[in-house]
Amino acid sequence: MTTDKQVKSKKRVTDHGEVFTNEREVNAMLDLVKHETERIDSRFLEPACGNGNFLAEVLRRKLNVVDQRYSKSQMDWERYAVIAVSSIYGVDILQDNAQECRERLFKIFDERYTALFKDKCKDECRRSIQFLFGRNILWGDALDFTNPETKQPIVFSEWSAVNGSMLKRRDYMFKFLVEKTHQFSLFNDEGNPAAIDEPVKDYPLVHFLKLSEL
Repeated sequence: MTTDKQVKSKKRVTDHGEVFTNEREVNAMLDLVKHETERIDSRFLEPACGNGNFLAEVLRRKLNVVDQRYSKSQMDWERYAVIAVSSIYGVDILQDNAQECRERLFKIFDERYTALFKDKCKDECRRSIQFLFGRNILWGDALDFTNPETKQPIVFSEWSAVNGSMLKRRDYMFKFLVEKTHQFSLFNDEGNPAAIDEPVKDYPLVHFLKLSEL
């Protein structure tokens, strides 16, 4: 499917109200919060992400900033690209959309990474990025906060940079994140879940190139 096509099928529109936002509208809406789209660690959640029209453009804008600031150092570029990816979240009620979104976003990252560093690219960096998309782009129903098939609650990971190359992961139930932040953001301005007492799970610090080992 081409990324600018707004409808996959009439049945999907009837069953799920699925209509994709076109590129012009995506850019016009993101331009309203342009300063946030260009902040590497600013968190974005799309609760009906489809195959990623909004998230793809957010990722491109963040990577443009990473390119401008850090392309002369591969390690710095990798670190900040990981931080950029870790700040992008999506949910879709259709499993194929969530998977397509993950693949689309990874392709955007990988094409940029490969163009910059060619045969110096690291498989462990690619694995970290794939792991992040696997944790951050989820198959779920954003209205009842569960997986449509298992009915298990949607759980998102908060990723926080610590001491340069280390990341801290904490998992939180999506339902409580939304309730406590009034649907405006996943986490508060200090990068912490707003008014949430305890995470579902707390993980030890891990190097940004070792995320897949989690």
